[in-house]
Amino acid sequence: MLGAPMTTDKLLLPFDHVAAHEHLSRSDARMADLIARTGEFQFKLDECESVYESLLGAIAYQSISGKAAATIFGRIKALGANGICPTPEEILKARIPTLRKAGLSNAKALAMKDLAQKTIDGIVPTLEAARGMSDEELVERLISVRGIGAWTVEMFLIFRLGRSDVLPIHDLGVQKGWAITYRKRKMPKPKELLKFGERWRPYRTVASWYMWRAVGLAGEDARKIKKARPKKKRPGGRKRRRGNSR
Repeated sequence: MLGAPMTTDKLLLPFDHVAAHEHLSRSDARMADLIARTGEFQFKLDECESVYESLLGAIAYQSISGKAAATIFGRIKALGANGICPTPEEILKARIPTLRKAGLSNAKALAMKDLAQKTIDGIVPTLEAARGMSDEELVERLISVRGIGAWTVEMFLIFRLGRSDVLPIHDLGVQKGWAITYRKRKMPKPKELLKFGERWRPYRTVASWYMWRAVGLAGEDARKIKKARPKKKRPGGRKRRRGNSR
C-alpha cells in the first residue's frame, strides 16, 4: 500500500478527492492532521480487464509474499493460449496437478476452478456489469466463489472499481492505522471501527487509505499496537443471591 507519491490530477477516479479531503478534515482534528502530514489522497487503479482476471490474481496472492505470488501468478498466466491470462475455459481444462506444479495449493487450485465456472455461469459479472452494481450486491455475488471472502471483494471495490465509500473493517492495516491516529494502545474490534467510520461517509475508502498511510508514518512505533483481545469469561458458577443467606 505504501509507495511513491503521485499527483492526484493524474488519477481517473469516479469521485471528487478534493471534496473527500474537505469532508474528512471537518470530521475531526486528528484526521485533518493526518491529511496535512500525508498529503493528497492518491493511488493508481488496477488495470485488469475483467472481474474474473482481478479475482484470479487475488486468489494467487492470498496469504503469501508478493514476490512469491507474482512468480506463481506468472506461471498461471503462461497457461493461457494468449500468454496474458488463461480464460475460464482454459482454467477448467487445466488439471489440478498442473495448477499445483505452478505453485498453487490444492485449495487455491479448486478456488480458481470455481471462479472459472461461476464466471461462465454468469454469477461473476463482467466489468461493465459490475460498475452498475451496488457494493452490497457485488459482495454477495463474489463471496459465493470458493476462497473469496469479503476482504478480497472490498479490495476489488477499492482498487479496481474506485468506489468511494468502502471500509474494510477486518483489514489489520486499517485497524492499526486507526489506533495510531486516535492514540489507542490496541486495534479496534471490527464493530467498533464500523461504528466510528460512520463519520467518514461517503468517503470511507479515502479514510481507509489514510489509515494505511498512518501506519507508514508511525514506522517502528506501529509495532507497539496490539490486536484487541476478547474479554475472558469468568469461571462458571451460580450467582450469589442478594439478601440473607443461611
